[in-house]
Amino acid sequence: MSASVLYDTPGPKAAVRNRLYAVVGSIAILALLALSFVRLSDKGHLAPEMWDIFNYSGIRQNIADAVLATLKAFGLAALGSLILGVVLAVGRLSDHKPVRWLATAFIELFRSIPLLITIYAIWVGFLTDYSMWALALGLSVYNGCVQAEVLRAGINSVPKGQSEAAYALGMSKTQVMVSVLMPQAVRAMLPTIISQLVVTLKDTSLGFIILYPELLQTARLIASNTQVNGQYPYVSTIIVIGAIYVGMCLLLSALATWIEKSGRRTKTGIAATVTTEPSEAPDRSR
Repeated sequence: MSASVLYDTPGPKAAVRNRLYAVVGSIAILALLALSFVRLSDKGHLAPEMWDIFNYSGIRQNIADAVLATLKAFGLAALGSLILGVVLAVGRLSDHKPVRWLATAFIELFRSIPLLITIYAIWVGFLTDYSMWALALGLSVYNGCVQAEVLRAGINSVPKGQSEAAYALGMSKTQVMVSVLMPQAVRAMLPTIISQLVVTLKDTSLGFIILYPELLQTARLIASNTQVNGQYPYVSTIIVIGAIYVGMCLLLSALATWIEKSGRRTKTGIAATVTTEPSEAPDRSR
């Protein structure tokens, strides 16, 4: 019987018991979903009229504008977090103690403060009239700190022999960081970097607290201002907006997968030079 790193391989009785638990758990989940569906249907939340509101051109336009606003904030936050992450990662690995201490303090401070508080403080204190920039800046600061730790882990994972070889060739520390360490760190940590970008995309929903018209804020306005059969279509609106969020995150994940596969197919490094032994010189004395 082979053993796993986390647990021993189950025997025949344990395997049967695990299958039984899986079946019972699946049935319980399906029953809970069915009960929820029945209760929502009885209250009229799944009536066709609740879904017809999305055929109105005004509501469709509002949702399209919200998607565009969400993508704008995400684009700015993604770019800002990556740039800030590189700067903080390099600062934390600096040989100068003041720079290293400052970068470490910045990272630990803003990773400890809840993101919602950071966004709200930036909006109230500095950018009251520019909610998009307040949201993007708050997301950049928090996610930049996380990306810095990801990049630092990637840089530390590069074998020291490579940097030592680069220094032996006469390269400066900046050249080693830019040409040797950072590209390999990004390649190694690309799945984690993209995963954090997906988190950044979902965190744009926090813009509702500063009245930025992103998807969640638009969904709240649609559901609270549209009445159907004496009820507000919160359920249908949540499902539609949630599906849009899922679709955008899946597209970003698919892009990450494509980039990762493309990087694997790309041939990197220096090709080995094939050397042949010199042929024996001809005897010209004949």
